Amino acid sequence: YLSPHPLRADEIVDLLSVARSTVSTSIRELQSYGLVKMTHMLGDRRDYFESLSDVWDLFRVIIEQRKQRELNPTLSMLRVVAIEVVDEKETDPITKERIKNMLQFVETTSNWYEKIQAIPTSTLQKIMKLGAGITKFVKKG
Repeated sequence: YLSPHPLRADEIVDLLSVARSTVSTSIRELQSYGLVKMTHMLGDRRDYFESLSDVWDLFRVIIEQRKQRELNPTLSMLRVVAIEVVDEKETDPITKERIKNMLQFVETTSNWYEKIQAIPTSTLQKIMKLGAGITKFVKKG
């Protein structure tokens, strides 16, 4: 992200003073997230790597990947558990209520995220700058 041009893996090793295996593993992980892509320079057969150049694009991709890898599986698991415990007599009512509340929370968070992702970056920046001030637009009570 900080480099003005794509870098070879060995250049990254030298810049960061880390093992080649660490750089290779990290590059593969970043590629799997869609944050880094491999490119080539004209007349050079070596692989070069570059990241997305817009910090907002980086942020959106990271959040999307975290949702796919962490939130979505949790949501799926909670839905299954919520269905399974509904009619179970052995499951404590408080436990059932907490599972239901957790499912509602995760579904709300997931739905909120989907709506946020649809907002253009320029609008999202304005919303984020409002911070807690955005609450004045929400009806109290």
